[in-house]
Amino acid sequence: MLEKIGVSSVSELFADIPEQIRLYDPLNLPGPEPELDLMERFEELAGENQALNPRKSFLGAGAYLHHVPVAVDQLLLRSEFFTCYTPYQPEVSQGTLAAIYEFQTYTAALTGMEIANASMYDGASALAEAVIMSARIKKKPKVIVSGLVHPHWREVTAAYTRTLDIDLVTVDTGLERGVTDSAQLAIDDTTAAVVVQSPNFLGNIEDLREIRSACDSVGALMIVAVAEPVSLGLLKGPGHFGADVAVAEGRSFGGSLSFGGPGLGMFAVNKEYVRQMPGRLAGKTKDTQGREGYTLTLSTREQHIRREKATSNICSNQALCATAAVIHMSLLGKDGLRKLAIQNLSAAAYLSRRVTSLNGFERISGAHFFNEVAINMPVDPQVVNSRLAKEGIQGGLDLSEYYPELKSSMLFCATEMNTKKSIDQLVSVLAEFEK
Repeated sequence: MLEKIGVSSVSELFADIPEQIRLYDPLNLPGPEPELDLMERFEELAGENQALNPRKSFLGAGAYLHHVPVAVDQLLLRSEFFTCYTPYQPEVSQGTLAAIYEFQTYTAALTGMEIANASMYDGASALAEAVIMSARIKKKPKVIVSGLVHPHWREVTAAYTRTLDIDLVTVDTGLERGVTDSAQLAIDDTTAAVVVQSPNFLGNIEDLREIRSACDSVGALMIVAVAEPVSLGLLKGPGHFGADVAVAEGRSFGGSLSFGGPGLGMFAVNKEYVRQMPGRLAGKTKDTQGREGYTLTLSTREQHIRREKATSNICSNQALCATAAVIHMSLLGKDGLRKLAIQNLSAAAYLSRRVTSLNGFERISGAHFFNEVAINMPVDPQVVNSRLAKEGIQGGLDLSEYYPELKSSMLFCATEMNTKKSIDQLVSVLAEFEK
């Protein structure tokens, strides 16, 4: 096998793996044990875990804790949904295809866009695909990304585009204002697109009309990322402000944090770009007897034929997670989603008022926010989080990790999961650090 692929040894085959992380000795694993003994051992280990009260978690930053009705998981267990592998054969995939069709409908409605695909892996990869698509459409090399886009999403986009002829330019402006400064985006005639996030990484709502105007000055596309789609229960979708592409992380609907995954990418465009959109599209049709049915109608990627010339190489979608999102949104309904968004906004507003009433605690900016708020504090965030942990509270995010200039600053999140009592308990601990 080595000879056939043109390498002389196994070491040469794995030459790309850094020397310092290679394993040269056998894994130090214990011998086999009876199943009952093994289960007892697992239970002992599990007993060492500390259970966190979800109402006492104030960490957001792109992964938001929401209540998911028990009906979601129960309905997912139905056979027509649970076995939702790529639905190439519509005659055996009507349940999955119908769910995908509804997911596309909800995504388009939420974002205010004309058309949406069957889902992407997560919000970050959806953003990367949007950037690649914009460069292909405009045939221009530069894509400008606001520094207030989620840092992890920016890292994923950079990884996706590093071997492509795309000049990804991050513009770190707006930290003082808390929103992107469109006048400093350095847009020129080589710009294919501008990427902003709203609500942005600091939780603030961007002025998308201002960004749209800046894009129009050079004919660039506007890509809007949404890390918290619950906000769209109150805010107008990006499409209402002229966005050409809208992407989002849909895990807030029907998903769970699950130690970081899985996510659910939402991707929507205006109709003129539908054939440039990555992924797949489910459509509604009728069979020869006039009965309504669903089928895959557009697969623009063609990675199996065009290879490196393909629109995209994404070869699947998050069908089960998308189905969970559809069920959750259906249970909420339009009014329920609005009420949920109001609960999130109210919780964050109360948290902001209570925390900033403490001496030495103040918001980074006066911009409008949704369910997250960035706070300057008189003490190191790590000290604060250590103290909070002793009270069983998960604190906020230390912003200096991503923005060194924001020393002693934390990002706190509040959703419908956080009660007045839990927020008051957070504030009582923070009060120990007043000036």
